[in-house]
Amino acid sequence: MTLKPLSRLLSLLFIPGLSLAAEKTTYGLNEYAQLTDINLQVPAKLDTGALTASLSARDIKRFKRNGERWVRFYLAIDNAHSHPIERPLVRVSSIKRRADDCECSDRERKTHTQRPVIELDVCMGNTQRRIEVNLTDRTAFDYPLLIGSDALTRFDALVDPSRKHAAGKPACATVATIAE
Repeated sequence: MTLKPLSRLLSLLFIPGLSLAAEKTTYGLNEYAQLTDINLQVPAKLDTGALTASLSARDIKRFKRNGERWVRFYLAIDNAHSHPIERPLVRVSSIKRRADDCECSDRERKTHTQRPVIELDVCMGNTQRRIEVNLTDRTAFDYPLLIGSDALTRFDALVDPSRKHAAGKPACATVATIAE
């Protein structure tokens, strides 16, 4: 008889956790993402093991405009993107290099690589957020956009790796207020 009141009391402790989970959006391992700034929809891989988001880019050049740091790049997604994109440079990130990232000698091998970081407005499902994205050539991967845990936190995301495209096609308003 004493277990029944105790189990009821313990079950009440889990109610706040249930309401918190109800406020989050469940996404699949793979989603469609609209890069609002660039007016382009791309397939994305959601990776809770990665910290940052990465976008496939090539010919990445840093330059100064009116004393500010900028970056110019081409999307490395398909042949349709032949025009350069220019964005303010937010920062340069130091990303841990995997052993198979470099075909170089042990003497040349670095443990980290430097990547320029920009901000982009990204829409997944009905949610749009401004996230930081580092630029790197991802043509060897199946998904041109990788969304890491920092961005997933901004999306209030729960990731179900057994699902794909759980949020459906991006459906953010064309004139959207970006939630910060």
